[in-house]
Amino acid sequence: MREGTLFEITKEHLETGMRGFPVGYCVTSYVDPYKGLTYVGKPIVEMQNKHPLEVIYLLYHGQPGSKEQVKHFEQELMKRAFCQTETLRHIESLPKSGHPMDAFAAALLIAGLVEGTGDYREDCLDVIAKLPQIAACLMNSLAAWGETPEPNPELGYIENFIHMLQMPGKKTSELVDVMRLFNVLHYDHDGGNLSTFVGKAVASSQEPMWGALAASMTALAGPKHGRANQDCLEFVQNVLQEAGEKASAQDIEKLIRHKLANNQLVFGFGHAVLRVEDPRATIFYEYAKKHFPQHPLVKIALLLRSEGSRVLKENPKISDPYPNVDAISGTVLMAAGFTYPEFFTILFGLSRCVGIAIQIVYERLEARGGKGTPIVRPLYLYKVRK
Repeated sequence: MREGTLFEITKEHLETGMRGFPVGYCVTSYVDPYKGLTYVGKPIVEMQNKHPLEVIYLLYHGQPGSKEQVKHFEQELMKRAFCQTETLRHIESLPKSGHPMDAFAAALLIAGLVEGTGDYREDCLDVIAKLPQIAACLMNSLAAWGETPEPNPELGYIENFIHMLQMPGKKTSELVDVMRLFNVLHYDHDGGNLSTFVGKAVASSQEPMWGALAASMTALAGPKHGRANQDCLEFVQNVLQEAGEKASAQDIEKLIRHKLANNQLVFGFGHAVLRVEDPRATIFYEYAKKHFPQHPLVKIALLLRSEGSRVLKENPKISDPYPNVDAISGTVLMAAGFTYPEFFTILFGLSRCVGIAIQIVYERLEARGGKGTPIVRPLYLYKVRK
């Protein structure tokens, strides 16, 4: 290994998804294998009771804001919160077929055509401000829930989003609370997760903000990334159906062992970086136990948490036998009354676009003394196919 290098690259490192290779700096968040996610050095557990705009201010400015500063930031965003009618009409005309995340990526491209300024910092603020209306308009259209009302500047960030959603059923205080918690916990997750890396890589070609985010959302849409929350919920639902509402810990253990013996997937466990239970999952588990202890899906999710980890720990090849956030987030959304799992990943994207946009601003305008990072161009070695 040469002096000054972090590690030596060997043949075994190739075709491994670039895992663990440092390529730059992330100024917004970091994931420690044992301490979990931090936002600007602050543990995610400290974020769970904060107003979304307090957390967005922290990520955007790199330091906490006073009440007056956060209020001014909120006022600035609300001035930008209204999409042009042309944007909304084009979003409403998108095809109703396919997965909603495909339409979400298309909606971001549409917004870029109409709303984009070509200035990364301006577009970052516009993205944060306009995303709730874009997501609500898209979901209302895809589900045929009705016309989307205009944003209400008097409401909070997530309250405004829920106000614009025209879904049937009651918009309870618990639903608002869960949506807020989900939003805050998913803003950012270091610089190397797939959707964030893809967005920054696309922006490195000087593609404008909205197009880069559209690309990042196609990455988030995959079942090994953002759509895992939908797949994990389906797994919990299937376990509930197989084991029944009165299932015991022994029943769940037996079911898990049976699935593993038959080479079936046990969803919601493991993480590329973490070697402990995802602190975001812990927050959701505690919320579920406090607010929805009798909900059938919550009961099953809690049993899967304990029995799944216990069984998976028996396999020394499994480096992280603990639940990730997807294991429980969808269950909590369902318990709170948002019973539309096809839209779970859009909720994820509504949140994650915030962190990605802020990271793009850093890489395009601040990195390398303001020069920005060069276009992404990793080295691939030629190999003769056999």
